[in-house]
Amino acid sequence: MTPGPRNLITDVTGLTVGNAQDCVLKSGTTVLLSENGPMTTSYAVMGGAPGTRDTDLLEPDKTVPGVDAIVLSGGSAFGLAAAQGVMDALAERGRGFQIHSARVPIVPAAIIFDLLNNGQKGWTENPYPTLGRSALANTTHDFALGTAGAGTGATDAQHKGGLGSASLALPDGTSIGALVVVNALGSATTQSGKHFWAAPFEIGSEFGGLGPDPTANLQALLPSRKAAAMAQHGNTTIGVVATDATLDKAACKRLATAAHDGFARALVPSHTPYDGDLIFASSTARRGPPSDEVMPLLGHFAAVCMARAIARAIWEATPSDDDALPTFRQELEQN
Repeated sequence: MTPGPRNLITDVTGLTVGNAQDCVLKSGTTVLLSENGPMTTSYAVMGGAPGTRDTDLLEPDKTVPGVDAIVLSGGSAFGLAAAQGVMDALAERGRGFQIHSARVPIVPAAIIFDLLNNGQKGWTENPYPTLGRSALANTTHDFALGTAGAGTGATDAQHKGGLGSASLALPDGTSIGALVVVNALGSATTQSGKHFWAAPFEIGSEFGGLGPDPTANLQALLPSRKAAAMAQHGNTTIGVVATDATLDKAACKRLATAAHDGFARALVPSHTPYDGDLIFASSTARRGPPSDEVMPLLGHFAAVCMARAIARAIWEATPSDDDALPTFRQELEQN
């Protein structure tokens, strides 16, 4: 298996991604846009504290057939308003689910809690609708990782978090990719602080080529620096997996569920009561159904992409003034 040419979720034909951030706010928004019409989408939640908008309609038994865009945002519940900015801008473009003469853009969203990361949060007007509009206006096939978009103010237990992405080109020509905002209660790095839990799934040196941690046997978890600096409750990892293979909503639901294995492989612990861990799964249907060889393994490939994307988010994070936690690479260089 090899990554797609960009090693981004936009290797899946029909997708673009846009970021918008405010470095003083220490927060931002990321938009995944379906370029040409709606994409079939479902989702799976395995954390105990999710924050979402318009996710019920993604269940396989619900009527709406597809979505125009997906929003990942900082800002906790305030950040759900980013989807309104995206929805309004898409309506201006004539996008949306048609009901007689009306069109309603379908824009599900999920948020992370980044309100305690030393950013200036004393706004008088909610900034997220504007950030949503800006992120949509910035959508492109190449986009920044790390301290960008919804990952701008993210953290994990030990380090600054961020926005990550990865892709795979599968044997039958299918493309699959992942996009993730890492803001976890758990840690993406092992107890030594020098290796990623996702190391067995790395391709090349996409997150440093550091290899697996050589320490044998189960080790006690390190005390959380995030909990000491902020709060035990300021968490949640959210993401999207997408493929150009044709899938119905039920198959997307199964894909989202299986992709949560990527969270468990790359973040320890994951799916806690204080994380709102959620994954959307989308099909752009630019190809036919997966081959008989690939179909049983599609969830595995999604989880591999997700684990790699999580490590890339931490690896690509960059330092900013008054950060609550250091970046992983800062610490690696010091040691």
